[in-house]
Amino acid sequence: MTRTGPLDRLLVIDLTRVLAGPYATMVLADMGARVIKVEAPATADDAREFGPFINGKSAYFMSLNRGKESIALNLKDDHDRAIFEKLVAKADVLVENYRPGTMEKLGYGWDRLKDINPKLIYAAISGFGHTGPYRARAAYDMVVQGMGGIMSVTGYPEAGPTRVGTSIGDITAGLFGFAGIMSALYDRERTGKGAMVDVGMLDCQVAILENAIGRYLADGVVPQPLGARHPSITPFEAFATKDSHIIVAAGNRTLFEKLCGALERPDIMADPDFETNDLRTQNHERLKVELEKTLVTRSAEEWLRVIGDAGVPCGPINNVEQVVNDAHIAARNMIIRTDDPVAGTVRMAGNPIKVTGFDDPRKRRPAPQLDGDREAVLELIGMADASAR
Repeated sequence: MTRTGPLDRLLVIDLTRVLAGPYATMVLADMGARVIKVEAPATADDAREFGPFINGKSAYFMSLNRGKESIALNLKDDHDRAIFEKLVAKADVLVENYRPGTMEKLGYGWDRLKDINPKLIYAAISGFGHTGPYRARAAYDMVVQGMGGIMSVTGYPEAGPTRVGTSIGDITAGLFGFAGIMSALYDRERTGKGAMVDVGMLDCQVAILENAIGRYLADGVVPQPLGARHPSITPFEAFATKDSHIIVAAGNRTLFEKLCGALERPDIMADPDFETNDLRTQNHERLKVELEKTLVTRSAEEWLRVIGDAGVPCGPINNVEQVVNDAHIAARNMIIRTDDPVAGTVRMAGNPIKVTGFDDPRKRRPAPQLDGDREAVLELIGMADASAR
């Protein structure tokens, strides 16, 4: 039997909706896990109603729920609760992204779940986590981007608050959720015990503030938005050429020397104001002026070839169309397709985790129709005769 991925014996119960939770469970599915999405019969996942639509089916929903199965269960109904509890008893992992307290109201808080299945890994992804003064607050990506500090260092000083262009609040929570699940599964292999994984979106935003927190704690200066340049490495930003901007990232002295050589500007290299990275950062405005005096004489394509051949990290600033059609992206199988019975062939972002010994298929299973896998799920738990609602 061909294995579908390193997690192909893992059974995941997915109570998530919209983005953060579904992203975590999509990664689990991409890595081979069997993911059963449990949705409310009437309301289902909110994302099923988010556009754009392809033949009436949400492209947003399809891009986050490929490879999963769906069963509709009303967790306030005794019959459906019995089905759910059998699923929990059989599962390795349960993931939800409700507001804290919701699972307890349904009678399925961590204390109850671990009674049903002591080996269960229960991952709860929420806006603010299950402890602390903000725990009961609702949150969306935009809220935690603002509260978590990332918007304060994004964009240009004169532009006002700027959202990161993708839902980084949700995505990072999904990825940290996946990491937490895998860590708990590893520990279970040694102890035989399940665990609760508590991931808060705001915590995740703080975790990825990276050098901004380090710089503030080191010198007490509050970081500000700097546009397209790095706060402490120079030259490391977007530069104008004759026809468009390019990225040049000369992250050390050797690369800076190579850049000056490629531009045929030994005078820049010899300037005492640019001798060290610290000095280059202090004098970044003048350095940019000097570099762009040369860069604007030739096209972006020409400079990317010259600078790249010199061994200096550089690249274009692609739009989404250019990314999707990039030859390297294709070679890395980062645009895959699903053959959906409703929407037809749908292309979407692929799986960036490549593991030797396992295929990275160019075609993935589509996102499920609501309750579309009911019979298969009931068969899994020995309740095939309960398929009639």
